[in-house]
Amino acid sequence: MTSSIQGGINIAMKVPTHLYAQTVAFYRDVLQLERVPERAEVGFLFGPNQLWIDEAPGYSQSEVWLELFAPDFAPAAEKLSAAGMTRNDAIEPLGEDFRGGWFFNPAGIVHMVREPDAW
Repeated sequence: MTSSIQGGINIAMKVPTHLYAQTVAFYRDVLQLERVPERAEVGFLFGPNQLWIDEAPGYSQSEVWLELFAPDFAPAAEKLSAAGMTRNDAIEPLGEDFRGGWFFNPAGIVHMVREPDAW
């Protein structure tokens, strides 16, 4: 079985409420990054990537979540599961027809693995 898995373009930063406004201000006012156009969510253009800053009320510290693309999700998910990676789709709803899922690397970093047109 072969599957091609590549880095995606989205980086999600989950930030506790008590640090959220200051974090958004840092990227907006200090770094002066350009906002992702035409989106209500807070996102900034981050080189070739998009950095999304999500307020996470139940968190005590920030987390960074990464995205991976796979042309076919099912074999990619099998490959990651066979390698011992933990899958947990309960951490954030993706929708019933979404072709992707949530995995953790050995260090506990969340990775969304999805088909490029999964949305």
